[in-house]
Amino acid sequence: MTLAQTEITLPGPGPGRVRAWTATLSGGDVTRLVALATVALVFIGFAVTTRGFFTSWNILNVIEQSAIPGILALAMALVILTGGSDVQTGGIDLSLAANMGLSAAIFAVALRAGWGEPAALAATLGAGMLVGVVNGLAVVRLGILPLLATLAMSNIVGGLELVLTENTVIPATSPILNVLSAGSFLGLSSLTWVLILVSTLAAVILHASPPGLRLYATGGHPEAARAAGVSVGRLILGSYAVAGFTAAFAAILSVSRLSASSTGTGEMLLSILAAALLGTVFSRRGVPTVAGTLIAVLFIGFLSNGFQLKGLSSNWVSGVQGALILAVVAATALNRRKGG
Repeated sequence: MTLAQTEITLPGPGPGRVRAWTATLSGGDVTRLVALATVALVFIGFAVTTRGFFTSWNILNVIEQSAIPGILALAMALVILTGGSDVQTGGIDLSLAANMGLSAAIFAVALRAGWGEPAALAATLGAGMLVGVVNGLAVVRLGILPLLATLAMSNIVGGLELVLTENTVIPATSPILNVLSAGSFLGLSSLTWVLILVSTLAAVILHASPPGLRLYATGGHPEAARAAGVSVGRLILGSYAVAGFTAAFAAILSVSRLSASSTGTGEMLLSILAAALLGTVFSRRGVPTVAGTLIAVLFIGFLSNGFQLKGLSSNWVSGVQGALILAVVAATALNRRKGG
């Protein structure tokens, strides 16, 4: 929002002009206010018309169910932030959901093969990060568009998961999985606490530390960042590596929630991408933020929950998510066009 000074002419004797400050809203401000109003209206609408929606049990349940998509959406937001928010040429990682599926399979297979928990965790996190590093090298060193590089990696990783699991669900159990699945503290589940801790850590790093400032500079003004001595390529590569590590971490949470690896995790990609892109709308500068991403994740979670309580098909949720992605991309393009 910007302030403009205007002069108002008043009738009658004496000085007839009074200077006043009036506020004018930019296109981004209007988009953000409309988005916040939409979130509020959807929540109020479900609370009024849907029995059981506005209860503490249901709200906590939605937050817990949003933990894994939320952590993955934060990883996607990091890649978008560092690589630039242009959907066609900027940062994006379409392999996140598939990477989580492969990592979950590796963890479950390792436990079934008799590996100790530390070794299984190390193999899972290492494999997830390796996928991220390969993505980063393809983008930074080979110059492949992130959209194409990560889409290809998604297919490769998805194929490896099917080979490893033979397209079956692999049960898994271990002490850490038991803690994550059944633990609670102060009335909140372990998964909810994990989301809170990960979000807090991400907020501190991105919004209150020098590395975070360099990440914003890299994504928003890469040439200026290079001129200032920032290693842009290294930061972009690092963002993909961290995203891959986060996907593997989310895989462990997924295995704890389901007590097994599961096929079809690639279907989560739409909701992850929708949350990360929608999160930019809640930012004053139109860039990903932790708070904006969490608002978007919870909005999608409550939207899905409301549809389920009303007995509506989950296909409606996918349709709404696709519409949200299209709306955000269109609004971003329109605002840039007006700014240019």
